[in-house]
Amino acid sequence: MRLLHVVPTYLPATRYGGPIYAVHGLCRALAARGHDVDVFTTNVDGDCDSDVPLDGPVGLDGVRVHYFPSPSPGRRIYISPPMRRALAEHLAGYDLLHLHSVFLWPTWAAARAGERAGVPYVVSPRGMLVPELIRRKSRFVKNAWIRAVETRTFRHSSGIHFTAQRELDDARQIPIPLPDPFIVPNGIDLPAAPSRDRAAATLLFLGRINWKKGLDRLLDAIKAVPEAKLVIAGNDDEELTPKLRAQAERSGIADRIEFRGPVFGAAKEELLQTATALVLPSLSENFGNVVLEAMAVELPVIVSPEVGLAADVTLARTGIVTSSLPERLAAAIHGLLSDGGARAAMGKRGRELVKQRFTWDRIAMHMEEHYLRIVAARR
Repeated sequence: MRLLHVVPTYLPATRYGGPIYAVHGLCRALAARGHDVDVFTTNVDGDCDSDVPLDGPVGLDGVRVHYFPSPSPGRRIYISPPMRRALAEHLAGYDLLHLHSVFLWPTWAAARAGERAGVPYVVSPRGMLVPELIRRKSRFVKNAWIRAVETRTFRHSSGIHFTAQRELDDARQIPIPLPDPFIVPNGIDLPAAPSRDRAAATLLFLGRINWKKGLDRLLDAIKAVPEAKLVIAGNDDEELTPKLRAQAERSGIADRIEFRGPVFGAAKEELLQTATALVLPSLSENFGNVVLEAMAVELPVIVSPEVGLAADVTLARTGIVTSSLPERLAAAIHGLLSDGGARAAMGKRGRELVKQRFTWDRIAMHMEEHYLRIVAARR
């Protein structure tokens, strides 16, 4: 099949977190399965632009990535007139269109172009249809956008893709049509088995430093577990780190908290290979890519029920699912740190779960099945 994926931002703009890696992982795996895969995206990378050519596609792991400029005004929602022209000129040549995001211009523009060209399209909200997130951030603007834009986009889609049951359940609370919803999780490349010794009582938070991650609650929990150390690693576009440092100082735990900033490559691998456990106490997390990364290297996890992979953690017994309330979180941390045998067993089960269900080839195969079904129904 000829497949076109439209996403507001893409590699190398890694500041945008898990969805960037997830979309590329899917595209790369689909290309490896023999599909002809293009990506339309912008060159936006925060306040800067990615250093990528704009005059032709860039080959990236078998995927052709087309970068378009997004000048001001309109940069905040990734408006790109050149992308609009490219959609009008080339979209009719594709079998299926896959849109990643809501509340942003590229999804609206590509959906309208898909309607005009008669090309079926799938929408992946990527964790952006969560009632609590909408209430807490730009509620009136987002509700107006849902009524004016996304309702039509979703109604005319051929399917809505979710990465976990939790994400689908959240979306069902939003007044928006969900035609043919289906679940295909994110995936991962299975790394080599862990080869390093785990540090004693060192917890790891790995991801964007964001209000929804529950880091303030995690610091309160660490205060009640005096044997625990915590490494917080990730980019901080919201500039929350000074507040978290101040909280740690007030609580008398600053000497047990380390802020590493963004980590990539070998530095990230070292943290995953040497930590005692991963902790992700998010208030909302549509999937939780970092949970897969941890389980793949036999690292047990502690997650809140709001993490999309929480049900898998429970069923496969790869860690502990607990409330992000500090006292409950502290009890889970203390229990896990005090039982090395349980941690080792959780780690083994976690890697086996990833191997059996979450490798990218398996994920791409499942997505391919939905694509073929949608294309056949349209024909």
